[in-house]
Amino acid sequence: MEGIPVIAYASKYYDKLLAATWDHLQIVVITLLFSLVLAVLLTVLCSCSRTVSRVLLHLFSMIYSVPSLALLALLIPITGLGRNTAIVALVIYNQYLLLRNFLAGLDGVDRGVVEAATGMGMTHLQLLWKVKIPLAKKALIAGLRIALVSTVGIATIAASINAGGLGTILFDGLRTMNTAKILWGSLLSAVLAVGIDRLLSFVERKSEKSA
Repeated sequence: MEGIPVIAYASKYYDKLLAATWDHLQIVVITLLFSLVLAVLLTVLCSCSRTVSRVLLHLFSMIYSVPSLALLALLIPITGLGRNTAIVALVIYNQYLLLRNFLAGLDGVDRGVVEAATGMGMTHLQLLWKVKIPLAKKALIAGLRIALVSTVGIATIAASINAGGLGTILFDGLRTMNTAKILWGSLLSAVLAVGIDRLLSFVERKSEKSA
């Protein structure tokens, strides 16, 4: 396999590249679903208490500063090697990115609008779901974009603990000094990250026009 040109490698082993890309997408999508559910619950909790909000943001900020390989290593004794550990780590990392942007977006809603809705007799949850969230869509989508791009990158590193994905090709290329594998693993990860970012950017523009 050594010495095969980059294009020739892709034409010969396209099935492996597609399988790795599909595995990577699965990790990203599963992580996104769990991350959003947890982030929404924590956002609701934080919207009820400034103290809880500060504590959680500080906690997740400290966790986010931990290098991904170190966090993965810390989780292995608990969740073992493989995809589950990668997803747990990614969900934890995403909480800082999502929670910070979600809370910033909700706090940025015009106070006059909030006071008017409160004066109409809206409960805290009604105010959150019917007023604040629709008006904070831009910040919410921005947080989602950052979290997804981060997830694609860290999921590549998670291949080092047998999580699968495009990192498998990249690390195998580094181990065997195979330039084609290194380039395809890196290129597909970058294309996936940019593609997801562009897609959410399009959704963001559409949501602004429909507002």
